[in-house]
This record gives sequence, structure tokens and C-alpha cells, in this order.
Amino acid sequence: MSNPIRKVSKYTIDVVEELKRCSWPGKSELVQSSILVLITCILLAIFVQFADGILQKLIEAI
Repeated sequence: MSNPIRKVSKYTIDVVEELKRCSWPGKSELVQSSILVLITCILLAIFVQFADGILQKLIEAI
């Protein structure tokens, strides 16, 4: 049976090596992506609130 500590150690080393090969976004790309995600979340929240209000009025009318 293989040593579990050795497996965890090898896994950790592999993860670190893979993270070094990753291409990380620059600051401007990160800021733009964050703003886009924030705007999308706000628009989705507004849409859900609007749809909830309409469905609530429809259910109350029944």
C-alpha cells in the first residue's frame, strides 16, 4: 500500500507547479472583469425582483 503522506505531498507539488504555469490576468483586466460581474449581478437582482413582483400580483389576483 502506498504512503498517504507521500501522495498528499506529490499532489501539493503538482498543484504548485500547475499554478506557476497559469496565465494570471493583469490589474486592468481584473478590474474590468470584476466590474462586469458586479453589473451583471445587480441587473440579475433587479430582474428577479421585478419578476417576483409580477408573479406575486398574478397569484394575488387568482
